[in-house]
Amino acid sequence: MIETKRLILRPFSKNDAKDVYEYLKEPAVNCFASMKLHSMEEAEAEIKKRAGETAYYFAIVLKDTGKVIGEISAYPERGDVHDTTSVPDTFSPCWMLGDAYQGKGYAYEAAYAFFDYLFREKSARRIYAYTEDDNFPSQKLCKKLGMRKEGTFLEFVSFVNNPDGTPRYENTIQYAILKKEWEGEKNGKQNNCLV
Repeated sequence: MIETKRLILRPFSKNDAKDVYEYLKEPAVNCFASMKLHSMEEAEAEIKKRAGETAYYFAIVLKDTGKVIGEISAYPERGDVHDTTSVPDTFSPCWMLGDAYQGKGYAYEAAYAFFDYLFREKSARRIYAYTEDDNFPSQKLCKKLGMRKEGTFLEFVSFVNNPDGTPRYENTIQYAILKKEWEGEKNGKQNNCLV
């Protein structure tokens, strides 16, 4: 469990189905289209899967009410995909909040705590994130987290179809931050607070 000023990041529990259905019945961005839930029964089945994932998949919970407002996750990847003995020290987080909770700083608060957890507790060397080129709030969040833009991939991936049934390919931006950059970013913030 990870605690911040206003939030708790914790594993999902069976009682979270209603809240998860609330934000996944109409995902806000195309990259979450495959996660769309059509019923409470689907939400309950999804929660059963998530409840067993306790190290890298967290519900974002309002501390004062206990309401699940979103989720954040990332799984370890090998930096060298060709070397099966290399350490899995790279993570690509996915974060999502319900529409009613966006624009209130919750995403930054959750992501900052999660990144710190990955770097300190899970030995992350590198964290990278993908965002669609029209998802400006997510891009802003990446920058606020100290991530640098690494590139734009044109027509990189398709999550949904066009009205004629053909795939709609998204332009995707990749951001990343290394552990040493994160530590420098955190030290800079601490030093600024002391001034």
